[in-house]
Amino acid sequence: MANLIVLGAQWGDEGKGKIVDLFSDRFDIVARYQGGHNAGHTVWIGEQKYVLKLIPSGILRPGKLAVIGNGVVIDPKALIEEITTLEKLGIDVRSQLRISNRAHVILPFHRMVERISEDSPDKAIGTTSRGIGPAYEDKIGRRGIRIADLIDRATFTELYTPLQKDKRTIAAAFGIEKMDDNVLDEYLSYAEKLAPMVCDTAALLHNAMNGGKRILLEGAQGTMLDVDHGTYPYVTSSSAASGGAATGTGIPPTRISGIIGVSKAYITRVGAGPFPSEDHGDRGEAIRKAGNEYGSVTGRPRRCGWFDVPLLQYTAMVNGFDSLIVTKLDVLDALDEVPVCVAYKINGKTVTEMPASQGELAKVEPVYEMLPGWHTPTFGIDSLDALPERARAYLRFLEERTGVEVGSVSTGPERNQTLVVPGSKLARLLG
Repeated sequence: MANLIVLGAQWGDEGKGKIVDLFSDRFDIVARYQGGHNAGHTVWIGEQKYVLKLIPSGILRPGKLAVIGNGVVIDPKALIEEITTLEKLGIDVRSQLRISNRAHVILPFHRMVERISEDSPDKAIGTTSRGIGPAYEDKIGRRGIRIADLIDRATFTELYTPLQKDKRTIAAAFGIEKMDDNVLDEYLSYAEKLAPMVCDTAALLHNAMNGGKRILLEGAQGTMLDVDHGTYPYVTSSSAASGGAATGTGIPPTRISGIIGVSKAYITRVGAGPFPSEDHGDRGEAIRKAGNEYGSVTGRPRRCGWFDVPLLQYTAMVNGFDSLIVTKLDVLDALDEVPVCVAYKINGKTVTEMPASQGELAKVEPVYEMLPGWHTPTFGIDSLDALPERARAYLRFLEERTGVEVGSVSTGPERNQTLVVPGSKLARLLG
């Protein structure tokens, strides 16, 4: 029985939420393995829009189990608000959701620490200031508080007090007189609400696999925001690449059957950091408008540019993609020609590996090839043969240059606006 990973092949916002929701019908459990409530997934079902921040997209399928793994950092207040919103829309969250007792907790002072960094011109990297990074810092620094500790009143009180003291020292150093840190009673009340959904999710997932159940593993953000393999330091604070799926859920790599990358037909990025194929002109703005490229959680406008072959080759290498899903093909419908970045140059020399240093990344010059546009609507097309020939040629070009099959194409936000290529490895993995 195939267990699959679905993750972002670029800088996030590739449309993973829709893809996970679509494929979850073929799986028994959907598990998220990293990130926090800064990474939103937008799913449309008919006229209803769902914005998911912490809860895996599989929650939208009645009877499916959704798991928040140990690699996620959880703001209990934000999670309860999300649960409440989904329940008002008729989703039976409490029977379908399971939360790892080993996931770490985001507390109000984590947001304060992040705001301090973002308010500094020398340190700002364009985060959402929701406390994700500082929570991971405390986790790695072995002073964090886990969900298991939160639901144990005595343990939470014991661990919270010294951590609170540390953050007050930081606040005083930056002249912050009032700190929103007297939250013991508030967070203990959250613990009571969440406790019935908390368990050892690694054991749950192993028992499910041993019973023949199929698991879909969902990443947040994208590979180029991975803390190790992304454009450091303009990255997230967790392992967004495929390796993070094993550590973030407790499922060993040997139990994973396939890895699926999700990529837009172009590329976007939110926040600061290098972006070789970014288009600062009218075409970039046109893509933003046509693709409605604004953050689903923050509303921030996304930076827009052109499909980046070297970047995709790199993320395919790091993740081991079996197949690629290309989303938002329809956004390119009106273009006379479509630029594709096919190579990088630094100081006039072609680069064959993704630069690691900030200095080299800043010097990257994209080399473009221009492909003819198709000037035919592709919105809603759900068959490869029904796509315009030039659109199919564009997909073949991406497939040939990246070395990864295009196993699926999305031509709109709804479930039925997606095609899976017959005979592709993706089709075989989905079963």
